[in-house]
Amino acid sequence: MTPRVVAGYRLASALARIVPARLGATVARAIGRLVGRLDGDRRRIVERNLRRVRSDGPTGSELRRSVDEVFASYADYYFHSFRLPAMTPAQVVDGFSEEGYERIAKALEAGNGAILALPHMGSWEWAAYWLALRHEVPVGCVVETLEPPELFEWYRSFRTSIGMKVVGLGPTAGTEVLAMLRENRVVCLPSDRHVGGAGVEVEFFGEQTTLPAGPATLALRTGAALLPIAVYDHPGGCHGVVRPALPAERQGRFRDDVTRVTQHLANEMEVLIARAPEQWHLLQPNWPSDQVISIRSDPDAIPEADG
Repeated sequence: MTPRVVAGYRLASALARIVPARLGATVARAIGRLVGRLDGDRRRIVERNLRRVRSDGPTGSELRRSVDEVFASYADYYFHSFRLPAMTPAQVVDGFSEEGYERIAKALEAGNGAILALPHMGSWEWAAYWLALRHEVPVGCVVETLEPPELFEWYRSFRTSIGMKVVGLGPTAGTEVLAMLRENRVVCLPSDRHVGGAGVEVEFFGEQTTLPAGPATLALRTGAALLPIAVYDHPGGCHGVVRPALPAERQGRFRDDVTRVTQHLANEMEVLIARAPEQWHLLQPNWPSDQVISIRSDPDAIPEADG
């Protein structure tokens, strides 16, 4: 099974680089909608997320269309990411627009690197490639390790091919990130889901949950600017938004400071996600209440625990 999984990703990547962009995006989005309709558990997670973002938002058929759009957007993300290594520098730069890059530039002037904290949205690899090509900014990232390991290594080689330094989440990740910040790199840290390591309990979209402590911890310990960012897809390209740096100064006990900064970051994630919730690719349980929605048949039945 492992060779088949990796071979499938390689095939998809090869096809994405040769088919016309508009046709490929249309096909990818259609496949994404179909997959979303067949995956009931993840579909229910997406429904809950959309309701969290827009408490007075869509219901009924409108909600179903919004959920379809999330899965279409996720497939579109893969298609555009797979195309990146075959794109010319001009195509990468011309297809990317931004607001707030000057905040990254200001952070790097201090020489401590910059921490870009982002939700799972848009083609963030495109943004990293743009930073390297347009501004010669070295980029690193910390990502969740994948199973099988061969798939993670394939993703690592793909991201390395567009100029990124990739660190897998694990025992040595903190040391490696500190080294990247000392090199005055920009480091991308997905920050809307806790998948391992130290976590902090915060309020996120009106519910208590745990988010990663890493971004706040690194900012407090190194002095690197902590910048909330998001990348939004649009036809033919991407748009990056960089929010102002979060206050990350010591005020008391270190643990209390980490909690305070992480809560502030959660608030910023809410602002960024609310701008385009149909592009929020969070398909896994993220709140304690999500763990009990794995209903296989009757939606009115008592939920089973999703282990």
